[in-house]
Amino acid sequence: MNEKNKLIQRMLELQHLFIAYEQKDGLQPKDYFIPPSDHLLADYRKEYDELATRVIDLAHEEQHSKR
Repeated sequence: MNEKNKLIQRMLELQHLFIAYEQKDGLQPKDYFIPPSDHLLADYRKEYDELATRVIDLAHEEQHSKR
């Protein structure tokens, strides 16, 4: 599996975790935007953003285009 596919797989895993959490416990805006360090979503936004940015960069490399 290439790097882009691995990153997309991880993004999907994160989405599934997020959806499961939201459906089970509900989601308060503060838990999404400023969660405590021990919260399940503590690093969610940062990790997802980094993965998405890398996927975009790889897609541009594949197409020989610029961001």
